[in-house]
Amino acid sequence: MSKQRTRSPQARPAEGVRAFKRGLDVLRAVNRSGGIRAGDVARQLDLPRPTVYRLLETLEELGYVARSASDDRFRVTRHALSLGDGYDPGIFICQVAAPYLAELSRSLIWPVDLSTYENGAMVIQETTHARSPLSIDRSMIGKRLPMLQTSAGRAYLAACPPAERDIIINHLRRIEKAEDVSFLAPERLQRMMTETSQRGYAIRNEGEFNPKTSSIAVPIVRGDVVFGCISIIWIRSAMTLEEAVAQYAGPLRDAAAAIPVQA
Repeated sequence: MSKQRTRSPQARPAEGVRAFKRGLDVLRAVNRSGGIRAGDVARQLDLPRPTVYRLLETLEELGYVARSASDDRFRVTRHALSLGDGYDPGIFICQVAAPYLAELSRSLIWPVDLSTYENGAMVIQETTHARSPLSIDRSMIGKRLPMLQTSAGRAYLAACPPAERDIIINHLRRIEKAEDVSFLAPERLQRMMTETSQRGYAIRNEGEFNPKTSSIAVPIVRGDVVFGCISIIWIRSAMTLEEAVAQYAGPLRDAAAAIPVQA
């Protein structure tokens, strides 16, 4: 009887370490390049193309790289850049923006959120929901907001550089969420981006995302960098959009301009 060969107990951990190292090598290659195709990564690292494609897809799912549909190049995202020196832009923006949100909460009463972009969504990093007597949802920190159905997502897309916007939109097209389809229609998307850019703030007022509420959002922009967005949310039946814009758009813009961040 022939002896059945068994795998060494050390084999599986060794394979995991090797895969992890390859993933880091691929991420470094993308970071150094500024934009690179999968085939070029494979040649640089002398790895099989299927392996590189699989690693890049995993890194994209985790939010560390993004692929441009226009030239098929991969580029690192802010999520990857935040690993450097322990720097997390989400934590940083919370620290510097918190006093301004607190002041807005005292004067505007309705809840105010601060959100940043992360892998196809806006993520709430700081909020005054817990302090607002008019809030209908207290658990908001960490909540992911869709890009095309919320004022925060629309404000970010309208304010970010065209190349970054294209990457995000192409990512959303690949995800193919049913609720995004109508907003991704080219004419509607272009009109939404143009109107938002001209106004300097984004609106959500047609029952999308949450039929009970409406919102206004302004981007925090320095140079060509969008650090995040400030949003105010109110119950739709409580006031019209025109009333809300008249009362809240100005203070939101002032706060976004005053927050001490630099590009």
